[in-house]
Amino acid sequence: MVAQWFAMNLLESRINLDAIAHNTATLKRLVAPAKLMCVLKADAYNHGAVAVAPVMEAAGADAFGVATMEEAHALLDAGVQVPITCWLWSPTQDPAAVLDAGITLAVASKSQAERVIAHGRGRVVIKVDTGMHRSGLIEDDWHEVMTDLHNSNVDVQGLMSHFALADDPAQPLTGAQVRKFEQAIALGRSIGLELACNHIANSPAALNIPEARFDMVRAGLSLFGEEPVVGEDHGLQPALRWVGTVTMTKPVSKGAGVSYGHTWHAPEEGVIAVVSAGYADGLPRSAQGHLEVAINGQRYPQVGRVCMDQFLIYLGDNPKDVRAGEEVEILGGQATAVSELAASMGTINYEVMCMLGGRTRRVYSGGVKGEK
Repeated sequence: MVAQWFAMNLLESRINLDAIAHNTATLKRLVAPAKLMCVLKADAYNHGAVAVAPVMEAAGADAFGVATMEEAHALLDAGVQVPITCWLWSPTQDPAAVLDAGITLAVASKSQAERVIAHGRGRVVIKVDTGMHRSGLIEDDWHEVMTDLHNSNVDVQGLMSHFALADDPAQPLTGAQVRKFEQAIALGRSIGLELACNHIANSPAALNIPEARFDMVRAGLSLFGEEPVVGEDHGLQPALRWVGTVTMTKPVSKGAGVSYGHTWHAPEEGVIAVVSAGYADGLPRSAQGHLEVAINGQRYPQVGRVCMDQFLIYLGDNPKDVRAGEEVEILGGQATAVSELAASMGTINYEVMCMLGGRTRRVYSGGVKGEK
């Protein structure tokens, strides 16, 4: 009996693994001869790191990057074979398990360097601040930390940094950051560090700034088919469709207000439909008026306030006879695209992609099929 109740998911993230394989191979080709690090932080930008990692490995990923130690261990436990790097940690954490597992750990401060050196072994990448002014060694500490690591038993793989404005090609800061990164590499090598693999380029820089590719690039968003710079087209294939269900339809009279606050009123007598997603699932109230869903290829506007568990769409006089139980493409496919919704809400596609959750179930097609 329980299986019958849960036989149908009301809300799914449908993830096309073949699209992810295509995007990985496309990026691999575009950035060559630089190596490709596939960034799988935030559970692979909400696509499921353990599920997509083997697809990316098969498509040519040279390394994986994640934010936290926990994310790194999850990939290792899943059997990932290529090198893994993680870069977000506190010196109050013990780096021993990560370093002993062969995971490369970023050193972004003097106190982190001290913890790693005290451990006495392992692989690290030194993260230098070149103008982002977030995590990373300030320039005043470069020489001391590089020297201390060179004189230790720790294996320094290279340097890393991060761009602040690579998604805006007109900004001069990116070029200045490239030059600053080159200075850091030169300093490290003058101290005696080999620095064989250095990387600063994120998705927009990897695609658009060849001189920023160095030895490896760190691609994230682009692997999942979203362009990091609005209006560009590198032949990427969106991998995600967010699909809900019509739970009911009902008539609405002309002028009737719907949902909380009655912020929308029906322009004519017609039909509304209730869809199984809300702000608890990652569709914010601010999406009101910016979203068009698709049912059997026909678009319909979202209307009224987005609720915690559901939202409404207006079907007009419902010429397609939409009924309860039908699938609704909420994002992607023939509905509003992730980037389109982000732009209309005044945010970025990264955020929209990472918001989706709640009662959403992931379902995969292509490559390794399954559900999580």
